[in-house]
Amino acid sequence: MQDYLWLIPLLPAFGAVINMLVGRFLPKKLVSWLACGTIFGSFVLSAITFFGLMNLPTAQRVIDKSFYDWISFSGIKISFAFLIDPLSIIMMLVVSGVGFLIHVYSIGYMADDKRYARYFGFLNLFAFAMLILVMGNNLLLMFVGWEGVGLCSYLLIGFWFEKKENAIAGMKAFIVNRIGDFGFALGVLMLFWYGGTLDFAGLAKNSHVFAPMATAIGLLLFVGATGKSAQIPLYVWLPDAMAGPTPVSALIHAATMVTAGVYMIARMNFLFVLTPTAMMVVAIVGVTTAVFAGTIGLVQNDIKKVLAYSTISQLGYMFLGVGVGAFASGIFHLMTHAFFKALLFLGSGSVIHGTGGEQDIRKMGGLKKYMPITFWTFLIATLAIAGIPGLSGFFSKDEILWKAFSSHNGHWILWVAGVFGAGLTALYMFRLVFVTFYGENRDEKHNGHNSHDGHNGIHESPKVMTIPLIVLAILSVIGGWIGIPYVLGGGNHIEHFMEPAFASHQEMTMPAESHQSEAGLEIMLMVVSVIVVLFSIFIAYYLYMKRKDLPVKIAQRFPLAYNLLLNKYYVDEIYQALIVNNLLRLNRLLAYKIDLGIIDWIVNAFGKGTVGVAFGSGWTDKTFVDGAVNATGQAVLVSGEAVNQTQTGNLKTYLAWAAGGVFVLVILFLLIIIS
Repeated sequence: MQDYLWLIPLLPAFGAVINMLVGRFLPKKLVSWLACGTIFGSFVLSAITFFGLMNLPTAQRVIDKSFYDWISFSGIKISFAFLIDPLSIIMMLVVSGVGFLIHVYSIGYMADDKRYARYFGFLNLFAFAMLILVMGNNLLLMFVGWEGVGLCSYLLIGFWFEKKENAIAGMKAFIVNRIGDFGFALGVLMLFWYGGTLDFAGLAKNSHVFAPMATAIGLLLFVGATGKSAQIPLYVWLPDAMAGPTPVSALIHAATMVTAGVYMIARMNFLFVLTPTAMMVVAIVGVTTAVFAGTIGLVQNDIKKVLAYSTISQLGYMFLGVGVGAFASGIFHLMTHAFFKALLFLGSGSVIHGTGGEQDIRKMGGLKKYMPITFWTFLIATLAIAGIPGLSGFFSKDEILWKAFSSHNGHWILWVAGVFGAGLTALYMFRLVFVTFYGENRDEKHNGHNSHDGHNGIHESPKVMTIPLIVLAILSVIGGWIGIPYVLGGGNHIEHFMEPAFASHQEMTMPAESHQSEAGLEIMLMVVSVIVVLFSIFIAYYLYMKRKDLPVKIAQRFPLAYNLLLNKYYVDEIYQALIVNNLLRLNRLLAYKIDLGIIDWIVNAFGKGTVGVAFGSGWTDKTFVDGAVNATGQAVLVSGEAVNQTQTGNLKTYLAWAAGGVFVLVILFLLIIIS
């Protein structure tokens, strides 16, 4: 199976090149087949690779395939090589599998777009970059994919660049990620400086050499992760990224870019286990982000922005997991989140498509009867993300909460914050469901327009969009069954499967006491978490179904708190005032005061001085040097002319000159003798 590994990323790259170069000349159907077919091919090959790994003994489930020496000089050797192990194969299946469903959905969603081929070219390129990121066997190749997904997010978020806000959103994502990438690049350089290699296997083998600098390196890498995975303080680009087409949001939030930071930390687990400080920072930032984003999600009215803050919040849970050493649990939640978050975004896209582009949930309502497939699938995803028992989100989130409480790096405060965040998630997600799909439709443009089917213009999406919803809904239900914990009678198969990737520190996530003796405690914590979630759903039902006047009254009663949440804690404004404006002032200072006022003045002064010196030099040259030369020439000319007068051709004259000369010589001779 090693012979075709190179095809897995190359197939979507091929689709990207064709669609971007000549796609506009091809029929849309051919563009669609090319884009979807190539990513589906990657998924099939990834699945074959997965089953190939499963047939190997647990300890041998690692393929390190080198294709050629990429960089080789002075003893430094970095190969273009892929590392396929239980960690990367899960990411490959998520990227290609969920990515394929998003590609298919896009056929219907982007059917009327004038840049259809370019869109699919960018989508294929996104999948290619993410596959390179997760398949690379070294940090340099990972960095190539890391920057590749950053570029693709910029291209796709600003895809409809005719609108200024879309272009600004794309630039914002690009710039904020560059800040994180700076930290990531510094961490990579420090790893190379101390380790002498960038191969994951080589770094892990000699991980002890990083011990003195592990905290610094770990925190630098985490800075990169906060940018790519939208954590505090670099999360601000993700809500604005909703400016792109909705399937792009699904791809970014579920299968590609934002998961890169979690994957990177899981891949670098051998480093992070050396530094409890860095791991604690990761866990605290993660759970803080989960709660912080959850509170903002409570009052947002744009359907996609509610989901954006839920993504930031769920990513916080993943970082909480890897921060307490439960790397497998973090990746498990990454996988289940890919199913229900892709479903939620594609469902929101279906709502937007069916309501003629409306995104404000205050103008929706009653969509359940017009869009039944969208509603039921959206409800399943909401139940999954809320953590209702039996669905995928419950198993993965509960596993993280349990590890946050029980592992050696965990703490009960982390668990309390995590449960509180779960309650917030259930509250704002069911607010979204009740306001959007129940009650009467509140959009005047639809209520005043009677279409031929009597649905006031609101309609269900075509099959090419609803079938991916159904598939993702099934995955949102059963996707977590591979991680049913022991305490509920399961075998937690995914944790076993990923053991080879995290084998060196399994003891970190084990409770202090034996698992059997902790079973009662784990069940009790699980019950408490479920009760909190159910109570939150009840609150949402009471506020948005039974007493619809209460949310307005609460907002009027607590305007300060409401406006604080509605304006997202004014973080963007604070960044604008403290950082962006000051940077602009600094730029203006450098441009107008330093550059134009000082540097240009100095340069101009030197220039003028040089002109003066040159003028003086020229004057001196012309006056003295040229004068002396000309005077000498003139003297020679005059003397020559005088001598020339003696050249008469008269023999008598010549003899007279000769006699005179003899006379002078005789006189001189006599004077010498006398003296």
